[in-house]
Amino acid sequence: MNNTNTQLSVPSSAPSRTTAATPAAANAVLRVPPASPAAAAAYFGASLAFHADVSDVASALAADADPGFVVVDTRSTASWDQGHVPGALHLPTALVPERAEALLDRSVPVVTYCWGPGCNGATRAALALARLGFQVKEMLGGFEYWAREGFEFETWEGRERRATDALTAPVDAEDCGC
Repeated sequence: MNNTNTQLSVPSSAPSRTTAATPAAANAVLRVPPASPAAAAAYFGASLAFHADVSDVASALAADADPGFVVVDTRSTASWDQGHVPGALHLPTALVPERAEALLDRSVPVVTYCWGPGCNGATRAALALARLGFQVKEMLGGFEYWAREGFEFETWEGRERRATDALTAPVDAEDCGC
């Protein structure tokens, strides 16, 4: 594949058309050319090694068998009380260095989450866990997307489920088909 930026010669009276040979700078999407297929495969493969989707976590937890991982809520106690993934372990990010080894088994992968995409608490907790020798993934979307996708969650008052937000998941389907 040729990633060189070459300009097609178009007569000034002809309408401008975008073709494969049009320079990448023609629009913001292609200003930086796409990575090579090999680099893209490495990047996206690594991304999947570091991240888990809310729907995939929910599906694994709903299955009859042991999912093979433990879910860790990295938020504060007040946040935990407001709502958390059923079966999750509560381990706030700030307490990971001092409590993780007593609460977690290094042979079991850990999936961390925090509030949502705007919060990096789960990322910081995942980093701390990895530094302690744990295998870890971060659940994309956090608790926000867990609730918005209509999955049941626990609060200090009991279990709750909200209607599925049509902007995050299909309302009348088992899964998104991804």
